[in-house]
Amino acid sequence: MNLRKKKQLAAKVLGAGTHRIIFNQDNLKEIKEAITKQDIKDLFSQGIISIKPIKGRKKFIKRKNKKGPGSIRKNVRKRKRDYIILTRKLRAHLKEIRNDDKIKNKKYYLLRKQIKNKMFKNKQHFKESIK
Repeated sequence: MNLRKKKQLAAKVLGAGTHRIIFNQDNLKEIKEAITKQDIKDLFSQGIISIKPIKGRKKFIKRKNKKGPGSIRKNVRKRKRDYIILTRKLRAHLKEIRNDDKIKNKKYYLLRKQIKNKMFKNKQHFKESIK
């Protein structure tokens, strides 16, 4: 007796996969006569049709989220942004000093290299090191 279509109908009505639907072997004639969705629901409530429990991992147990490479990028951007702001500030100040003829060109280029190498923490530290 081929009950594949009945199994598919029961799976659709009960919201489970076809492999999880179990028919009671004693009542196969009643299952064969069931045509409508309501008939399938009635057979399920009587216990003639049953559903196997799900095997394996349950969906509601959430796995721990690991920190991937995508979340590290944020900090790098911030550090780079801070470096850019400080460098521009110090270079502008250095340019003003050179235009006022307070330092020579050799010293100017040396200080530019030091700014690039991030030797100074802030503008005040830069001013102190020049003196």
